[in-house]
Amino acid sequence: METNNEGFVFGLDIGTRSIVGTVGYRVGTDRFIVVAQESIEHTTRAVIDGQIHDISTVARTISEIKNRLENRIHCELTDVSIAAAGRVLKTKKVHAVSEFPVDTKVTDDHVQTLDMLAVEQAYEEIRKETRDDAKNFYCVGYSAARYYLNGYPMEMVTMHTAKNIGVDLIATFLPDEVVDGLYAAVEAAGLHVASLTLEPIAAIQVAIPEKFRLLNIALVDVGAGTSDISIVKEGSITAFGMIPLAGDELTEAIAKKYLVDFETAERVKRQCERKKSVSFRNIFGEYIQVEQQELSEATSEAVDEITKNIACCIKELNGGKPVSAVFVVGGGGKHEGFTERLAEHLELPENRVAIRGADVLTNVKFEQSGIQRDSTLVTPIGICLNYYEQKNNFIHVMVNDQRVKLYDNGKATVLDACISSGFSQNNLFPIRGEELHYFVNGKEHTVKGKAGEVALVQKNGIEVSLNEPAMENDQITIRPSTKGERGHITLGDITECQGELEVTLYGRKVLCPKLIEVNGSLASVMYDVQPGDRIEVFDYISVSGILEFADMEKEEIVLLNGREAGLSAKVYSGDQIEYKPKPRPKPEEKEPVDPEEDFQKQMEKDPLLQPLKPLPDWMRGVPFDTAKMSTDGTIIPGMMDQRKSVQPVQMTPSPPGNLKPVVVVVNGSPVTLPAKENPIFVDVFDVYPFDMSKAGGTRLLTRINGVDKDFTEPLYDGDEIELRWE
Repeated sequence: METNNEGFVFGLDIGTRSIVGTVGYRVGTDRFIVVAQESIEHTTRAVIDGQIHDISTVARTISEIKNRLENRIHCELTDVSIAAAGRVLKTKKVHAVSEFPVDTKVTDDHVQTLDMLAVEQAYEEIRKETRDDAKNFYCVGYSAARYYLNGYPMEMVTMHTAKNIGVDLIATFLPDEVVDGLYAAVEAAGLHVASLTLEPIAAIQVAIPEKFRLLNIALVDVGAGTSDISIVKEGSITAFGMIPLAGDELTEAIAKKYLVDFETAERVKRQCERKKSVSFRNIFGEYIQVEQQELSEATSEAVDEITKNIACCIKELNGGKPVSAVFVVGGGGKHEGFTERLAEHLELPENRVAIRGADVLTNVKFEQSGIQRDSTLVTPIGICLNYYEQKNNFIHVMVNDQRVKLYDNGKATVLDACISSGFSQNNLFPIRGEELHYFVNGKEHTVKGKAGEVALVQKNGIEVSLNEPAMENDQITIRPSTKGERGHITLGDITECQGELEVTLYGRKVLCPKLIEVNGSLASVMYDVQPGDRIEVFDYISVSGILEFADMEKEEIVLLNGREAGLSAKVYSGDQIEYKPKPRPKPEEKEPVDPEEDFQKQMEKDPLLQPLKPLPDWMRGVPFDTAKMSTDGTIIPGMMDQRKSVQPVQMTPSPPGNLKPVVVVVNGSPVTLPAKENPIFVDVFDVYPFDMSKAGGTRLLTRINGVDKDFTEPLYDGDEIELRWE
């Protein structure tokens, strides 16, 4: 085809919700430069299920896109490439043969003639099947699955000498009214259709390069109105299909659920793809805020219906069995849970159904800023790339003594060769060991397994990476990668199990490890956690436990933060445990005593009241120098009284032997009171420095063991006294 001015290619993707225009050019064989791109959404439902209903409205939108692009690239656009959705797609598989009168060397022209012969044959079969419909069909794409040389399968028939050549070909057709609508809208915008293709064919140009078509892969282009499906295997496209269910069904489900118009529902759906919540008003003006999870639940049935139909269509197109993998493109496929549900219906692992977006656009450069690479750009870029003719070339290499054919796009690698020879990603890339899942206080935790060893790859006897280019006749050997060990962790390595409880026990700090139970049984920090273990970490310990840990005798009752507590009471970090004060002794009740009997007992105990003992014989006749009393009552001093007066010696009476000093705690400091009977509060002032002459507040606080008392309150050993102004 001839490109526009400056060698640009102009492609239009006319979708149900929007029209995307792309201008660019190809560099070499595998790179495409996007010079400019514009997108405009339909303000009305001018396109439904991929088919144009309002030609004039679509034409105005195309004109607006054309004008914007021309202003960006500063040149006129005249020719355009378009693609049609497969809403009423007809597909035919045919086998055609071209005979030569004599042995002839096959050329590219012979192959092209054979392809056209097969397309003609497919068209005739379509016309026979739809003769009663009185419809004409237009071929929008074809793909050769296999060629034959003299009846034998042959990958490349050119340059060979043959009597006849054959082809297995799949051709796709659309009714004239679909094609006419596209042409009418484009021509009304002042453009000429240079080429027309099918949207699945355009998407597959980008999403599934030739090198991956040896694998059995399905491509699903989920638009707004239709989901287009392509199947590739053994190096070629083998089938096309379509179901009239796509993103609009999700939008309608949202509209019905929250009573909003279609446009509001579409906005909500798109915003929730990138935001956790979105707010809007329903038709009654009520303000509604919807979380992403809630929206996913609202569209769950629609997603299930769409993916179930897509899965059935894929199996039907693939001969009644699921494909090996599915690539999803288009905006509708980005909805929450779409790929997971499709994998479920196809009975494939979730990682085998993936959205293709930025990862397949690595060879596309956007000179215009602000363009986000995602799955919605695959089809627009593919429409542009479909203009360029591509020639299939192959190279042959040996992988572990097995001959492998690779599509040569100039970027074939050792990795491509290994995959083509049957090695899976599990053999080529190291696999982490199984994850260890366990629960701590009801919350699930995961420990990743260790990475395995990488694959050892050699090319022509030299160790290389998987990204090393592969050349013709290369000898490649590979030792598969290994799987790593399972995740491992001990209780001591778990954050929640670390740390200690700090408790003040009888005046000293005690650090006690946390109590840990695994599946209901006590466990040490050295325990190896097993899959599914349920671990409970307690931020407290019992009074009995802390006493046992400190190797102290267990008191039945202690003071925990000033309150009485038993052995089973819970002790948290920062708590204080003290001895419980011993009960005060009760005064002994004295029995009533007869005064005369009491005096008699005192006489028996007091030596001064005892009767005089008779003097010994040797004392008889010894004069006593003593004072005498005269008859008038005066005292006559004796000789001893006439001696010089002597000052008496002051003797400090010693405390009775059964009394001991009392030790109390005043404002946190231990204080010893002198030994005496029945010490009281006021005795504290004799030994504790507290100036009563200076008032430090409005009230003097006097407490014993946390209870307000007066100065006459008796004191006992171990009492805690609080004395301060407040």
